[in-house]
Amino acid sequence: MSTADQRHISVLGPEAVAALAPRAGGIYVDATFGAGGYSRLILATAGTRVIGIDRDATAISGGQDLVAQAAGRLTLVEDRFSHLVEICAAQGIDAIDGVVMDVGVSSMQLDQAGRGFSFRLDGPLDMRMGGNGPTAADVVARAAERDLADAIYIFGEERHSRAVARAIVAARREQPITTTRALADIVARVVRSKPGDIHPATRTFQALRILVNEELDELERALVAAERVLKPGGRLAVVSFHSLEDRIVKTFLAERSKSGGGSRHLPEVAQQPPSFTFLTRRPVVPSDEEVAANPRARSAKLRGAQRTTAPAHAISEESSWPRLDDVMRGG
Repeated sequence: MSTADQRHISVLGPEAVAALAPRAGGIYVDATFGAGGYSRLILATAGTRVIGIDRDATAISGGQDLVAQAAGRLTLVEDRFSHLVEICAAQGIDAIDGVVMDVGVSSMQLDQAGRGFSFRLDGPLDMRMGGNGPTAADVVARAAERDLADAIYIFGEERHSRAVARAIVAARREQPITTTRALADIVARVVRSKPGDIHPATRTFQALRILVNEELDELERALVAAERVLKPGGRLAVVSFHSLEDRIVKTFLAERSKSGGGSRHLPEVAQQPPSFTFLTRRPVVPSDEEVAANPRARSAKLRGAQRTTAPAHAISEESSWPRLDDVMRGG
């Protein structure tokens, strides 16, 4: 199989699209278009229409061949997937039949040194999925030590976050930290690893990437948007790659699928009727064969749900993790 062909294979692709159950005449959103793997599988069902969303201009330009092949059935939009409702409205669509999301960084982004996502390839410390906003270099240059430590601990689940933040602040006093290798070397000096462990900088890079792209905020807002735009019977399929993302998806679907309340000792608690029912009580994980063919799939989990006829739930307060704007202004 060629490298180009591999790029078109989405993790848990057949399983995610099977959860959508595409049908002729249905309108579906591939909320994280990437290399177009999910879109290709959906379009394989004759008569489907797909709106593909990606905040990465490279993904949108790379998908134009598929747009041509789809002969009017595929529309690509460069935007954040949290803007799902507005994107559909701009296409004259107020309700859709399915949404698929593949959350996190794509293999294409990781494999391009110039994007600055990976310490495996030395490049500018950028990490932005789109072309706007502060880079990771901007964050490590300006963020307060405490804010850096909090972000690395929460988003990277790095137990040595305070030592890492302290090392970054000390290093930037000497000279700007502008490359992936420079940052990885700084982290490796304070985070020790044993043979066979992940690279010492893995968690710090994950944390900065999530912060720079506001990934967890985007996911929360995208799930709320999907709830609003899916028609009754419409389906949602989300593939996540680490525990933070999966926890958000699991919690959202658990809250939206609850019915009733109270107990036999207490009165029934007034509660909105469930807006989703589970398609997957337990997450679907990749087969051994898929992991062997694509090691990135190793940590993937797919969760699916179907929209009910109940109204969308009220939007709850956002979670209290570090926000990019606050970190960049030192508060």
